Amino acid sequence: MERGEWGNQTLLMKFLLLGLGDAHELQTPLFLLCLTIYTVTMVGNILIIVLVVTDPHLHTPMYFFLVNLSSLETCYSSTILPRLLASFLTGDRTISVQGCMAQFFFFGTFATSECYLLAAMSYDRYLAICQPLLYASFVNWKVCLQLVAGSWVAGLLISTGITSFISHQRFCGPSAIDHFFCEEAPLLELSCSDTGMVRILIIILSFPDVVFPFLFTLASYVYIIAAILRIPSSMGRHKAFSTCSSHLAMVIVFYGTLIIVYMLPRTAPLRQLNKVFSFFYTVLTPLTNPLIYSLRNREVKGAL
Repeated sequence: MERGEWGNQTLLMKFLLLGLGDAHELQTPLFLLCLTIYTVTMVGNILIIVLVVTDPHLHTPMYFFLVNLSSLETCYSSTILPRLLASFLTGDRTISVQGCMAQFFFFGTFATSECYLLAAMSYDRYLAICQPLLYASFVNWKVCLQLVAGSWVAGLLISTGITSFISHQRFCGPSAIDHFFCEEAPLLELSCSDTGMVRILIIILSFPDVVFPFLFTLASYVYIIAAILRIPSSMGRHKAFSTCSSHLAMVIVFYGTLIIVYMLPRTAPLRQLNKVFSFFYTVLTPLTNPLIYSLRNREVKGAL
């Protein structure tokens, strides 16, 4: 493994991503599985973008948010899966420290932006269901652009801060990252610097990163569900719920797996389970977006 000198310590120049498993007989099935997921994810999300852009009936705030969500999912998948597919093909699992930091930065940017975008979409659904008479005046194109731009900027700023803290760590061994991509926890385990302050700063940044948008989304759906339950007719309740069911399904899939991944202790017996749930929220979540919106949304199916 290539290394550089730092004082009396040998600094790592490359990491070894251990991936999803060492069994040679699993490499081909895993490659085919990941290739299928990546292909369907890219085709599905790009198809949603094309449908919304070309169909005038879908030129509404909700579908504007959906286009940005599909764009995020496309970028999100592309930070992890191409590198993983290449490692299955070539057997080369090494990644430079700079490449690892770049992957961590872009993954963090898109993941955080998705948290904020899901919160913006929940606000849109809250106004549509709880304040329908004010919806048109509250959610105009200027507000939509500001919410989407704010989501991307928040992801960029928070990810820049966290990546900056981690990139200033000294990595001097061991070189193996027990994961299939460069993630915060396994990276800090390899640091030979004092990580105490960095961990505190990351916890502080996790509040604007994940906690605040999650609580906002949760509060929005508490109000939405309460408003739906107050509708007297079952047909009215079903119609109101159908307007937010696709987004609610996305929120449950995304935050459900995310919470499990970061609540699981990183003990040796649970590392493989942690990787399985990480695979769900990093690889399968972008796949569920086009499936949920195409299968559960009549307007998207009509445009298709």
